[in-house]
Amino acid sequence: MNETLALLEVGGPVAAIGGGVAYLRGRHPAAYWSSVGLPLSTARLLGTYGSVMEACGLTVAPSRLRAWAVRAATRREVRPVPPRRGMIRPTSTGMRLRLRLAPGQEPADLAASAERLRHAWGVHGVYVSEVKPGVVELRLIGFDVLRKVRMPRHVDGGFLRIPVALREDATAFVRDYRTIPHQLTLGATLSGKSMYQRNVISGLASHPVALVGIDCKRGVELAPFAPRLSALATSSEEAAALLPVLVRMMEDRYDLIRARQGIAPDTPDEEITSDVWGLPEAEQPVPVVVFVDEVAELFLTVTKKDEERRDEMVTHLVRLAQLGRAAGIYLEICGQRFGAELGKGATMLRAQLTGRVCHRVNDEASAKMALGDIAPEAVGAACTIAPDLPGLAVAGDTSGGWSRIRTPYLSLGDAAAICTAHADLVPDVPALKPFRPHAPVAPEAA
Repeated sequence: MNETLALLEVGGPVAAIGGGVAYLRGRHPAAYWSSVGLPLSTARLLGTYGSVMEACGLTVAPSRLRAWAVRAATRREVRPVPPRRGMIRPTSTGMRLRLRLAPGQEPADLAASAERLRHAWGVHGVYVSEVKPGVVELRLIGFDVLRKVRMPRHVDGGFLRIPVALREDATAFVRDYRTIPHQLTLGATLSGKSMYQRNVISGLASHPVALVGIDCKRGVELAPFAPRLSALATSSEEAAALLPVLVRMMEDRYDLIRARQGIAPDTPDEEITSDVWGLPEAEQPVPVVVFVDEVAELFLTVTKKDEERRDEMVTHLVRLAQLGRAAGIYLEICGQRFGAELGKGATMLRAQLTGRVCHRVNDEASAKMALGDIAPEAVGAACTIAPDLPGLAVAGDTSGGWSRIRTPYLSLGDAAAICTAHADLVPDVPALKPFRPHAPVAPEAA
């Protein structure tokens, strides 16, 4: 009887501690990782590193000198050698360590065993990146960082480099216009596509760039950012008038490059390999970022006259996508679907959009439109995005690499307030003044 009472007295605190740990792990995974998960995973990694590497086939035969030294000193059996491990560096979301690969190994060998390492060391994910030839970094993630997005405190940003989302390896997804000039963003209704667009616009609001919006849904998506926009078209008719202006602006900038570098005036634009960033800083024209919300609206037609206008708009968009980068004009194309069924020029335009971001879609064909031609293995990942995780997407580019990302929540009011606060940064672009949107003044509180 006394022993039973003693066990009950001990079991109460143990159950309370176990319940607290379970609550901490479910509701506050970052705190759980820092207090419980990190020590356990570190001990598991240190204790099983050699055996896990051997089980994953990541060991090699030792050198002859090392084999001779082991036999001479200990007379033990010579075991295969795992990659040399560096010091473990804890982070708020996991830990990092560098490995020096053994002769004959490559980073792809570790990447192929990432899932095995994840289970062996009890972490949420393992990601491999090459630091330099022969050295790789393992980034171990302790919990699902995309469940509740918290952007890193320190992000390597800069001019035309906007951190807009969080990757699944806890690093920032940066929208770099100098590297990836044009991008296509697809997603179904309530998938988080508009949230991604808000983060891009609010991030660019503090940069000295001209923001141009084409929103044929009467401006419901882009009109709240009117104080920071240099131009806004809210219908197909207005878009048909705005796009030729952008094309003429691009051609004028090519003429500027020709004049500065002594290129013959009759040289085709396609053969000019330099860009506006090669000009002196005082002569560089202001960059222009064009946001097209729901691109399918530009392709839809009702009458024969609409078809002619559609063909002209698509031609202008294709020219901007092909030649705009060198002139400092960048495209952000958004929509729910973007395939050949939209009409002539759709696939040609899509082929020029280097960056791809695919949110939750309604069918596999939509995911293939976004990612099938650059990263076929990412199509399956895009089709498995759950409806209860808005903002979750698969990002890829023409290099074939892809990763899951999620955009942090940003309300429409907060994004509009950021644009209003930076309204004084709207550059003076005379060609866009006729399209400058009227920014209404908020009514005073009663």
